[in-house]
Amino acid sequence: MTQDELKTLVGQAALQYVIPGEIVGVGTGSTVNKFIDALATMKAQISGAVSSSVASTARLQALGIPVFEANAVGELSVYIDGADEIDAQGFMIKGGGAALTREKIVAAQSRRFVCIADDTKMVKALGAFPLPVEVIPMSSARLVRQFEALGGKAQIRLKDGVPLVTDNGQHILDVTGLHITDPLGFESMVNQWPGVVTVGVFAHQRAHVCLLGTASGVKTLTF
Repeated sequence: MTQDELKTLVGQAALQYVIPGEIVGVGTGSTVNKFIDALATMKAQISGAVSSSVASTARLQALGIPVFEANAVGELSVYIDGADEIDAQGFMIKGGGAALTREKIVAAQSRRFVCIADDTKMVKALGAFPLPVEVIPMSSARLVRQFEALGGKAQIRLKDGVPLVTDNGQHILDVTGLHITDPLGFESMVNQWPGVVTVGVFAHQRAHVCLLGTASGVKTLTF
């Protein structure tokens, strides 16, 4: 089974967590795109969505699913999103698609986080995937040095040869060389550094459920 087929499977499996009549939180990325496509098959049964990115908003609206601003609604019953890495406790690294800040906001607004991923994303410890950190541009050089002090190497993410600009108008540092053994503590520490908007460790907003695409089908993990 191809990786694309696995993404389709978990995207469809996530529909069981969507509560009819309610607004669903929707993440960002290639796996989530499969979920959005599946969600369109039951769009008449939901009130709409809160989206974590401009790209997901455009895809939802193109399929006829109403999109609400986060501030216009209350608590969401479920947030469905992918991950770049997830461990056995439901802690994740996210932000490969540069939407980590809005993803964390919608996750915090939701009672349940359902992660959809293929089994290549399951890891024993976080850090092999370059850790995304959204930063205010004037702080980037100093933050590079702070990550160096931890043994990491941080680089500004580029797009077409220039720094990528997020939906929030900020930059992304991608940090390699980390082995994150205490995700909760690490997230809390880095979030305190001046200039950090959001670190891509999702420990305080970890997954409650992971639908993991495997060669033998979808495996459900609960945390």
